[in-house]
Amino acid sequence: MAKNPKLIAITSGKGGTGKSSICYGIGYTLAKQGNRTLIIELDFGLRCLDIMFGMSGKVQYDLGDVLSGKKKILDAVCVVPTASNLNIVCAPRDAFMKVTAEQVVEICRSVRQYFDYIIIDTGAGISSHVFDIVEQANLILVVTTPDPICIRDATMMSDEFYKRGNKRQRLIVNKLSKNDIKTGMITNLDEIIDTVGIQLLGVIPEDFALKEATGKGTPLSPTSPSLAAFDAISKRLTGETIPLSIK
Repeated sequence: MAKNPKLIAITSGKGGTGKSSICYGIGYTLAKQGNRTLIIELDFGLRCLDIMFGMSGKVQYDLGDVLSGKKKILDAVCVVPTASNLNIVCAPRDAFMKVTAEQVVEICRSVRQYFDYIIIDTGAGISSHVFDIVEQANLILVVTTPDPICIRDATMMSDEFYKRGNKRQRLIVNKLSKNDIKTGMITNLDEIIDTVGIQLLGVIPEDFALKEATGKGTPLSPTSPSLAAFDAISKRLTGETIPLSIK
């Protein structure tokens, strides 16, 4: 059993960046590569992992049952049918339920022996609550899209982490398309990296197959460009040297 799983927090400065889709893709590919992986959904206002993994209506207990003391955390851990190494803990049905950084630490401590990677899907937005939770992680993945507003919010979030002394950050650019450059939305990828000020971990292309898979709860097509991008990111997380390729 794993003694020191890697705790990864995936966060964004605002909603709409596709943060939960990133959790879906990275969790899925880490598991497919043989890593025992758990995704804990803390985005209480947008519970969606059960839908993304085709488990809507099949989740008996969630994080709300754990936080209320009705169930232990392992009771709320659900195996994803399409990836035997992948498990999820869904957000509470009550969107207004609160969780503290201390509770997150205790939950992760309780399950750490069973997993190689624990992914925290945080709530979107810049708030002290999000920062307190995210700072418990070994690695913070900041998600942005090429949209200037998202880039600005990602920059503000990263700057705050740096102010707090947290340099364990990497950048993921999501929903990148050739039109973003053609229309002048951005000049090039380096512009985003330089603005946010974080080392790039990977780029997820705009991909209708990803939207379709997460909406229908079906596995990503093996030919999906986003699946290839997630696979490369997951291998980088495990220490492999994978060249960055943008298609």
